[in-house]
Amino acid sequence: MKNYQILSLALLALSSCGVRTSNQAEQQADSTRSVADTAAIEKTLTAEMTIKDTIKVGDSVLLKFTVKNNTADTSRFCKWHTPFEPLMSKYLDITDENGNGVNYKGPMAKRIMPPPASSYVTLKANDSLTVNTDLLKAYAIDKPAKYTLTYNSTGISGLTVKKSVSFVYIK
Repeated sequence: MKNYQILSLALLALSSCGVRTSNQAEQQADSTRSVADTAAIEKTLTAEMTIKDTIKVGDSVLLKFTVKNNTADTSRFCKWHTPFEPLMSKYLDITDENGNGVNYKGPMAKRIMPPPASSYVTLKANDSLTVNTDLLKAYAIDKPAKYTLTYNSTGISGLTVKKSVSFVYIK
């Protein structure tokens, strides 16, 4: 009988060595995820938008859109919902200083899924590609105000744009 008690106590002691509270396990998983997520972000395609700070009414509203390949390998992105294709979709959310959205007046393409190979753009390692587009061709920016542009199509193109950009439209 004593042998069973000793054996039971030994098993209990050994089994508790590998037990973690759920909070400890979650904290370790979170720290592992954040390290992995940071590494993945540094090795992805990113995009950056730039625009003049001030634009006069009647002038073109030119957005400069640059995609960067921050990897050591050739990568590709889908040009759908980016300025790298002719205006076919609303890939920006544009709002004035009061939070009012600017209407998109361009075409809205219906797409087949998955995207065909011809819809992808390839970038060599540590390379970049830039395109300029006139937003007046697709967005109803028609009154003087401060506008903010936010890229809204990461899920389609695979591109991450970290910062919104703003400009003042003046008479």
